[in-house]
Amino acid sequence: MEARLFVGGQWVEGGTRIEVRNKYSGEVVGTIPEARREDVQAAAEAAQRGAAAMAELPAHRRGEILGKAAELIRERKEEFARTIAAEAGKALKYARIEVDRAVSTFTVASEEAKRVHGETVPMDAVPAGEGYFGFWVRRPVGVVAAITPFNFPLNLVAHKVAPALAAGNAVVLKPASTTPLTAVLLCQVLEEAGLPAGALNLVVGPGSTVGEWLVTDPRVAKVSFTGSPPVGRRITEIAGVKKVTLELGNTSPVVVAPDVDLDFVARRCAVGAYYNSGQVCISVQRIYATREAYDSFLDRFVQASQAMVVGDPLDERVDVGPMIDEREARRIEAWVEEALAGGARVLTGHRRERAVYWPTVLTDVKPEMKVVAQEAFAPVASVIRSEDFEQALEQANATEYGLQAAVFTRDVDRVFRAIRKLNFGGVIVNDTPAYRADHMPYGGVRGSGIGREGVRYAIEEMTNIQMVVIRTGS
Repeated sequence: MEARLFVGGQWVEGGTRIEVRNKYSGEVVGTIPEARREDVQAAAEAAQRGAAAMAELPAHRRGEILGKAAELIRERKEEFARTIAAEAGKALKYARIEVDRAVSTFTVASEEAKRVHGETVPMDAVPAGEGYFGFWVRRPVGVVAAITPFNFPLNLVAHKVAPALAAGNAVVLKPASTTPLTAVLLCQVLEEAGLPAGALNLVVGPGSTVGEWLVTDPRVAKVSFTGSPPVGRRITEIAGVKKVTLELGNTSPVVVAPDVDLDFVARRCAVGAYYNSGQVCISVQRIYATREAYDSFLDRFVQASQAMVVGDPLDERVDVGPMIDEREARRIEAWVEEALAGGARVLTGHRRERAVYWPTVLTDVKPEMKVVAQEAFAPVASVIRSEDFEQALEQANATEYGLQAAVFTRDVDRVFRAIRKLNFGGVIVNDTPAYRADHMPYGGVRGSGIGREGVRYAIEEMTNIQMVVIRTGS
């Protein structure tokens, strides 16, 4: 694919072309121009015009456009899925699931576009309010900068673009430079669906240049970013007076009580740890099994990990493809080596071929090791023995992050103890922290970020409350 940038409803050239490679074979699958500063400025200007048009567009029309986009994505499902598998290295079976989820995200957005409203305020609840009538409405913020990662090049884009458009905003989208082609297909879909010119603009390039130009542009009223904590902190430093949503990752813990089906839990944890090569903000990373469950669970989890099929993501049989690049595979290889040098044991995996890293199970790890304390973002999971359920909760909670955690138990008292104890944006019971439905509120606390996604909740972040007060007396 010889792609272009998308600015003001036109496909335009930019600077030097970026090669986009198949992450397994290394073959060039497309190119796209890197945005220059003038391209980013043009995109922001176009978005400002597009925001004015979107704010005037009736809710039913916004809903129709988003619904049409959902239909067009469904019609082009295989094209989207194969593009994702090639440029992101995601196994085709999971790429198809991502496309289905994006259809759901746009469908929900088409419905929520018709439900952006406010409520009355009982002004006479205080003496100063006598003789006044009050209500508030939600108004679009204007221009939204959407900066998205490589790991879900369609659905994480959808989670920013769809609610922004549903609320009546315009968007300047900067996808990851390693996976921009899926975003190009999405721009094509929204153009065909009838989106006004300038309502969606696409620029591509490094975060240190294109990203920062976008974040600091005074026409941008809202920044929505998914990515690493250091970049998130940088955005908060340079954004100025703007609304900001940050989703910055996790060291996702799982607590396993002794009263569960350990075969089921092991299989679910293996999928949760290794799909998309563990490159998911809510991938299973730390598993705390109570003393009674530990040995049996560990055996089953190793078997489930070894059953994962590794290889070319375009092969229908494959579960685990390459990481996004060889540098990342070398990084996690070094982290595991460091853990082994510190006394950890590897029970399976710890094998690398170019960018492919095999599903790896560690035990005897220590809390300060990188594979435990930092986000691995790789197909590596550690199984850790806990004396009892209470200790497992304490260990799970001992992190600077707080996106999602999971607990497996049949005991309702344990469930509610976990809900009270775990300081995370989401607590998943009897499934892994990798679970997400696209209409639920999603986001973290502590070092995992600011704000919430999930279409309705993202719309709240992408609108401002406007209070209206009318004096009714003379």
